[in-house]
Amino acid sequence: MFDNLSERLTQTVRNLSGRGRLSEDNIKDTLRQVRLALLEADVALPVVKDFVERIKKRAIGEEVGKSLTPGQALVKIIHAELVALLGEVTVPIDLRAQPPVVIFLAGLQGAGKTTTAAKLARRLIERDKKRVMLVSVDVYRPAAILQLQTLATEVGALHCSSTADEDPVAIVDRALDESRRAHADVLIVDTAGRLHVDNEMMAEVQRVHAHAKAHETFFVIDSMAGQDAVNAAKAFDLSLPLTGIILTKADGDARGGVALSVREVTGKPIRFLGVGEKIDALEVFHPDRMASRILGMGDVLSLVEEIETKVDREAGEKLAKKLKKGRGFDLSDLRDQLQQMIGMGGMGAMLEKLPLPGGINAAALKDKTDEGQLRRQIAIINSMTPGERKFPKIISGSRKRRIAIGSGLQIQDVNRLLKQHVQMEKMMKKMSKGGMKKMLRGLPPGMMPRGPMG
Repeated sequence: MFDNLSERLTQTVRNLSGRGRLSEDNIKDTLRQVRLALLEADVALPVVKDFVERIKKRAIGEEVGKSLTPGQALVKIIHAELVALLGEVTVPIDLRAQPPVVIFLAGLQGAGKTTTAAKLARRLIERDKKRVMLVSVDVYRPAAILQLQTLATEVGALHCSSTADEDPVAIVDRALDESRRAHADVLIVDTAGRLHVDNEMMAEVQRVHAHAKAHETFFVIDSMAGQDAVNAAKAFDLSLPLTGIILTKADGDARGGVALSVREVTGKPIRFLGVGEKIDALEVFHPDRMASRILGMGDVLSLVEEIETKVDREAGEKLAKKLKKGRGFDLSDLRDQLQQMIGMGGMGAMLEKLPLPGGINAAALKDKTDEGQLRRQIAIINSMTPGERKFPKIISGSRKRRIAIGSGLQIQDVNRLLKQHVQMEKMMKKMSKGGMKKMLRGLPPGMMPRGPMG
């Protein structure tokens, strides 16, 4: 998400940060570049005008003029205004209410409400240790009811059944009763959507919402829906007491204009980002971290948090002990690392959160490190014998041919993997001597994660 905007703004920021002083022409050209970047990202025109005007007011004031490094000062202003545009602070789900706490999902058809309901349930079950019940009041699409039931089983949530011939209000009343009897902490209500906003739809969603007595009301919106999504958000905001926005399909949207526009026009915080089809592909939205990512500064904190939750700690400790005893990093260990990378969304998802030096094209890097490439590397390792995995040096030319045929790939692919293994083995030796600090020492000041890193 924001790839195109990030590319344009990163270049603008790079041109600025080295300047010893700023002239009126410098500032005017920078603001023009910022304005074009936002318009190309499909940000609503009124939002662009306000945003650029706010930067301009601060830029021509004393804030930049008195700075020893005016270029950096202007970059700092752009970052601060981006944070303000994205919502200033991270807003967690408020669970401080009498159980069951009702989370109400509303939005247009196709926005991804049903999948989002399951993703939210999984997050609450695994991270907050809550007992969650799911219910669908989408009586117009029996398939949606069935889909939610299947997803509830997958994520380990309770499910309140419903049918297409029931009244949505009656379903909600029954779900509230069932969730109390089941001692559920949270009830997530998945509502019906339409292809467009209409009076009948709004009247129904308001009626169901009133009966649900929702504690959190989220508007679920497709990131790729463009300005139509912004208009829908306005309509829902007028009809329901929205407490936040969830943006879905963010991984498929390179522009990001909807995120910036919806936040500004509704005044409601973006709470989560759906970043893939997998059931764990839901990220908390941090405005300050997202602003840093847009400006090419990376988001190491989110990366560290993701590693802590998704990496198999036990397997990591086992590998660390093995390396400390002087035993090498073999190809079975490399396969484990590749599998963990896939679990984190692939190398591309990690690269998005790393601050990359100027001149490195993040999009091109992501293309080279897709999930398919990782799976092909795993297939090569799986085609080896246990002995070959443990002692890669025994892999001769004839063995390489056999491994290539077994994995359905070329000998060059096998050679590349073996070379990659040698490089990773060297890196692992360094880590075993100096810990993670050696790897993180090269990060920019202020990006070093707090707490013991080993």
